[in-house]
Amino acid sequence: MTPPARRDGTPEKKQRDSDMIVSNAKPARHQHVKKKKATADSVARDLGADWLVDGNDKKNSQNQGERLQKVLAKAGVASRRHAEILIDQGRVEVNGQVIITQGTRVNPNKDVIRVDGTRINVNEETQYFVLNKPRGMQSTMSDDMGRPCVGDVVADRVVSGQRLFHVGRLDADTEGLLLLTNDGELANRLMHPKYEVTKTYLATVLGEGDKKLVRQLQEGIELEDGLAKADYVQIVDKNQGYSLVRVELHEGRKHIVRRMLKEAGYPVQRLVRTKLHTVQLGDMKPGSLRALNSNELTSLYKAVGM
Repeated sequence: MTPPARRDGTPEKKQRDSDMIVSNAKPARHQHVKKKKATADSVARDLGADWLVDGNDKKNSQNQGERLQKVLAKAGVASRRHAEILIDQGRVEVNGQVIITQGTRVNPNKDVIRVDGTRINVNEETQYFVLNKPRGMQSTMSDDMGRPCVGDVVADRVVSGQRLFHVGRLDADTEGLLLLTNDGELANRLMHPKYEVTKTYLATVLGEGDKKLVRQLQEGIELEDGLAKADYVQIVDKNQGYSLVRVELHEGRKHIVRRMLKEAGYPVQRLVRTKLHTVQLGDMKPGSLRALNSNELTSLYKAVGM
């Protein structure tokens, strides 16, 4: 068969393999991209399911917090399985919202968690201690005059990074219960007169007290800065011209117990604070320190509406 003619009338030549032109151009970059292997993390992120992300991902853990049932278990409320049951039953609140979804993540250092309406301390950074302050110790964390102070008792803790401060004060001659914490909100509420947190003292006074003294203290004694009343008074003991008097009140004015008893004619010889709300000194030795238990802390939370 005659090959087709070109425009000039000459036949078209058949192209030989040797006449083919080979291109040296490089292929476009990223033309063939290797697909990444799908991981549990990537699937979880694609689906928006943060709770599936590997727990070893520290950055994600910081952003997302911890699972609620794990936090409750660490706080000693219940086992993880029982904590899940509590959540299913709608008995757990986070920041005032009832949680019924398993796997909900919380921030233990910021979120307020309650079980059956009772606040649970899940913040591992907060510290709560009771000190039996001895007579002669200053209610300060440091003293420029070198006198013994509360800061001496917790010096090792402060050096290790714990920032503690005392809640209220006891004068140098007054002994007994002093609360130490780094929880500023709780400390402020305990000292605020709005919450009327009661304090109990045992006073050894000169003179043998009677019903008249009890009535005077409960009805109110006029001081230079106003009327002062005790919530409860009891003559515990009388012996050889001295009396042991229990005084319970929610006032926080300076030297209030000493001034009331002196004005009533019974000067104080020794004064010990034995109780703050439901937290008791018990048999603690002077200068000793102990941590609050969960029941004591919960009671304080309730007293100040936290």
